[in-house]
Amino acid sequence: MSVLVPDVTAAPPRTRAPQPVGVLIGTLVLAILTFQLNATLLSAALPAVGEQLGESTQAVSRVQSTFFLAGAVFGVVFSRWSDFLGRKRSLVIVLALLLIGTVICALAPSLPVLLIGRVLQGASNATFTISFLLLSERLSSRLFGISVGIITSVNGGLFGLDGFLGGVVTDTIGWRFLFVITLGLGLAAITCVLLFVPLDAPRNRDGSMDWWGAGILSLFLVLLTSLISQASSSGWSDALTLGYLVGTIAAGALFVTVENRTRRPLIPIRALRSRQVWPLLLTTVLTLAGVFSALNFTVVMLSQDERVGYGLSASMSALLYLTPTAFVGVTAAIFSGYLAVRIGWITSLRLSSGLITVTAVALALFSADRWLVFGLLIVMGVFYLGLFQSSVNGVSVLNSPPEARGALPGLNGACFGIGIGTGIALVAPVVATASVAGYQSALWISAGLTAASFLASLILRPAA
Repeated sequence: MSVLVPDVTAAPPRTRAPQPVGVLIGTLVLAILTFQLNATLLSAALPAVGEQLGESTQAVSRVQSTFFLAGAVFGVVFSRWSDFLGRKRSLVIVLALLLIGTVICALAPSLPVLLIGRVLQGASNATFTISFLLLSERLSSRLFGISVGIITSVNGGLFGLDGFLGGVVTDTIGWRFLFVITLGLGLAAITCVLLFVPLDAPRNRDGSMDWWGAGILSLFLVLLTSLISQASSSGWSDALTLGYLVGTIAAGALFVTVENRTRRPLIPIRALRSRQVWPLLLTTVLTLAGVFSALNFTVVMLSQDERVGYGLSASMSALLYLTPTAFVGVTAAIFSGYLAVRIGWITSLRLSSGLITVTAVALALFSADRWLVFGLLIVMGVFYLGLFQSSVNGVSVLNSPPEARGALPGLNGACFGIGIGTGIALVAPVVATASVAGYQSALWISAGLTAASFLASLILRPAA
């Protein structure tokens, strides 16, 4: 299988020595950490957040699902807008929104106010896709593959220590201090971006951003996530569920109509229909829905359940079931981009997706054994945080239509958030029963989602 290389024909010439490449990658890693730590630090703190704000388990799950849904919307908008605005300017804007949202979260007196802050924090999701685009335009094929692995490794946070840190801070100082930590990181990130990321020219000089398409697609994403959440809690015959279903279908049809009539669409519909695009998006949604809901929600809740679970504290839960997984995932991701270049990006994607499915099934079968779960999560870290995420990020850049370079990475980034939000929405009702059957059912739901993602990856084809 041939290995695709990034389109660098229109990239600005590199006039510096190789040393600034390391500075650039380091700056982008710092920017991406602002998103990742806002996602992982709070995972172990969810029970404490619910207790202090007087909210149920299902209600407090929206702290995470809202964050990722907002990330999906902002990721699409800012990734494509960066084609017109420039990569550096876009990074500065999303980091500024993150800082505002973090201050709101730290001071939030209630769950609704906390959710508003999480929406603004979700803008930082765009740091991933903008960074991949920026690197693909400046680096060779080999260096691009290596940088994809390094950037993807940030998905594991601080080698897994962020999950443990979140638990310790929650148990000692309190969960609000987690936002003080991310505020400091955000200030450092925006400073480094201003100092070290070169100011780049827009990729698209003619035409303007398709704001109608962006708005309609954002509405579609919100309605789709709301549909799945409402259906999982109230059933498909519920009046509100049916309303969301009608709205989702109408928004999807309107998006296709508008994009077909726009001179420079958010993404060409012909590309969206191709086997180079839609199977990739489906693979990302299903994998994230299955894996994140199992690792960062069901297992966390199971491990802290004193009645039918493992009865661990927040810090011990993070130490055993979040930190080791992230640590091995970060380590594997560093080398995964190099491996993907050698064996082919899509081959790497299929291999990791298949192995994730096998691991997810084993996790559902042996959920009662805390030490076997511990070992399976480490295996999952290698294939999910390591190989899969590097592969899917690389393919999203290489398969993106040349006339809309920011389109597919933006949509793929949105699928990360949609997948995570969807997965949590699907398993939250059964996890909320706090029973052995409920936890096992949630893990089987996650396993089914990963199996479907593997089938979707077999349909995917490389761009010509």
